[in-house]
Amino acid sequence: MSEPLLTIVVPCYNEEEVLTESSQQLDKVLVELINQQQVSSKSKLLFVNDGSTDDTWKIIKELQKAKSEFEGISFSRNFGHQNALIAGMATVNKYSDIIITIDADLQDDIACIAEMVEKYRAENDIVYAVRNDRKSDTIFKRQSAELFYWLMKKMGVNLVPNHSDYRLLSKRAVSTLLQYHEENLFLRAIVPTLGYKSDIVYYKRKERFAGTSHYPLKKMINFALDGITSFTISPIRIIMYLGLLIMLVSGLGLCALVGTYFYLHTVSGWTSIMVSIFFFSGFQLVTICIVGTYVGKTYIETKHRPQYIIEEQTFSATQLASEQRGDALREKQM
Repeated sequence: MSEPLLTIVVPCYNEEEVLTESSQQLDKVLVELINQQQVSSKSKLLFVNDGSTDDTWKIIKELQKAKSEFEGISFSRNFGHQNALIAGMATVNKYSDIIITIDADLQDDIACIAEMVEKYRAENDIVYAVRNDRKSDTIFKRQSAELFYWLMKKMGVNLVPNHSDYRLLSKRAVSTLLQYHEENLFLRAIVPTLGYKSDIVYYKRKERFAGTSHYPLKKMINFALDGITSFTISPIRIIMYLGLLIMLVSGLGLCALVGTYFYLHTVSGWTSIMVSIFFFSGFQLVTICIVGTYVGKTYIETKHRPQYIIEEQTFSATQLASEQRGDALREKQM
């Protein structure tokens, strides 16, 4: 196998505190791979600025001026982490043989990149980087993560446990992934559905190098709910079964109350009535909200709005020349 052209895609949102250090460490790994002739000398690092409000984009442009292997694109506003990944892959897939996506916070072990390239050279189109422990997380976060993966599995969603968005994808895997034009992206569930040969590398997650997490509890819960409602309609089926169960229990309770009234001559109290009213009112509100979530997602999908808008990019003349040579070669072959 010839030396594949690797592009490392790094989504960035307000990462000014860590970006200089993460770029240096990622660049070191990339240079080592090039020197070992594991990847092409034209391999790149692409930073995707997801509408940051700090100096993230300024730093990316300075990095690009300093070294030719650094590239960057900037959104007109914040479109979200998943859209930043898609934008990065769509931008570089034309000239990349393999793409690795990794966050800028240095919590994911960059030493795995070399092992991921080895797995690719062993004819794997997808290589997942998976955490081998969650000791750095709080007890609540560990238990909530386990509950999330358990729920997704029960709902029929094929997820790789303890895998985030740190992965390697081959050119054909990315090309297939880009055919998914969903507004509500959940890449962790979409990628396993591609069906290509895959493998796993394990690593220990580190503490964040600097700054604060961009995924507080509220955002994590929303992300989990979006993942569930974007990939399965099982919650609606659960509501249906729960509704049938409540009807059955209510029927049995009604029979018991009728028997009690005729044989024990008791008068029904306000407590049981009010409890029943509040319970069923709450249940109805929950079911309406869940169904409304799916209706809302359908409404958003029908708009066909762009997943992202690129305001500025910093591709070097070297990269543009490379693309032009490739186009000329294809035309000559035709």
